Amino acid sequence: MLGALASSHDVIAVDLPGFGRSAALPEDPPPSPVRLAGALAELLDALALDRVHVAGNSLGGWVGLELARLGRALSVCGIAPAGFWGRPLPPKPFVAHHVSRALRPVLRPAIHGSARLRHRALTGVVGDPSRVPAADAERIIRAYADGPGFVAVNKAMRAAEPLRSREGIDVPITLAWCELDRLVRPPRQLPFAVERETELAGCGHVPMWDDPDAIVDVVKATADG
Repeated sequence: MLGALASSHDVIAVDLPGFGRSAALPEDPPPSPVRLAGALAELLDALALDRVHVAGNSLGGWVGLELARLGRALSVCGIAPAGFWGRPLPPKPFVAHHVSRALRPVLRPAIHGSARLRHRALTGVVGDPSRVPAADAERIIRAYADGPGFVAVNKAMRAAEPLRSREGIDVPITLAWCELDRLVRPPRQLPFAVERETELAGCGHVPMWDDPDAIVDVVKATADG
């Protein structure tokens, strides 16, 4: 997917602070979407980039909108974006996260040896888990388990004031919702107008596995539009 985008655009793939190989932010103040956007703005400064087209999945979609509010985006494509719920969300126990961390010593044989286990582990993330090879399924689950900032960022996201206004955002916004998403559903009514809203058929919350071509199309359409 990144290769298809890179064929026509310069692409920067970012690990948010506390995920992948990026160090976690200090937890005081909480690493909210606004604060994560500030960290991305600092990255743009380090790369000598003023404004860029932004695409983000889930929390990344919310962070992209906050980056636009900072005046650092040319457009925003939010894919299954978080933040469009009506009020801050209550805390939740991170049972699946803790279980995945506990299973790390046996994760490889378990995931590679059982298609049923892979299906159950990825059902909340991918519309059709059978599309994900065992090695990639293992990487997805390990990334989820090992993200040092996951709990703090998730708590901060749930406690943050949700998106209510596009004040300060003067760039085109596309919101792409996923038909089979079990984690984030589109609101009955958006709190503000956007330039484009679409549904990704047959896709789960992380639709890059279900239909990478559709993601490339919607990201390119936003940036090129």
